[in-house]
Amino acid sequence: MTAQHYFSATPDGPLERRSIQVRLRGRAATVTTAGGTFSPEHLDRGTQALLAAAPKPPSTGTAVDLGCGWGAISLALALESPELDVWAVDVNERALLLTRENAENLGLDRIRAFLPSDVPSDARFDLIWSNPPIRIGKDALHQLLIDWLPRLNANGEAWLVVAKKLGGDSLQAWIAKQFGPELSVERHSTDAGFRVLRVRRAQ
Repeated sequence: MTAQHYFSATPDGPLERRSIQVRLRGRAATVTTAGGTFSPEHLDRGTQALLAAAPKPPSTGTAVDLGCGWGAISLALALESPELDVWAVDVNERALLLTRENAENLGLDRIRAFLPSDVPSDARFDLIWSNPPIRIGKDALHQLLIDWLPRLNANGEAWLVVAKKLGGDSLQAWIAKQFGPELSVERHSTDAGFRVLRVRRAQ
């Protein structure tokens, strides 16, 4: 699998499902993954860092898993807050299919999986959790954040994880310059070379 496949709309190769065991914020789950999606063999280290650092999500409202892959973050959000509406967003149709299947298999009926173009332009969110697709390139990543971070409601937060070696510190500086003072950003923590950033909208 090439590095591009996980952010392709229609990955190459047949859909060959596999089951893996994961722990999502302390909860054990069996999930289905497949090649052509991000980290199909295991829960990747960056997502682990994000799930370890982020506080408990709100019990209600609307959250977004931006770049959902097979659904790890969406599943973690829904398992912890069953009444929270979770929007799983990805350009990869295979990833969306697997997210839907994993949500159904775990009985999580408030996860909805969308292509970015299918999300209403006026939709607003209380929470964004994301291990963003850094390898799409800096310009595309910046545009992704320009499209989504301003959709936070008042007092909404976004939690992002980015490897330091892939530009975690420079991304923090760019967010501060691009969105301040509307949105504030801070480095919440560092975990095994990953920066966990907290972005907040004021009242």
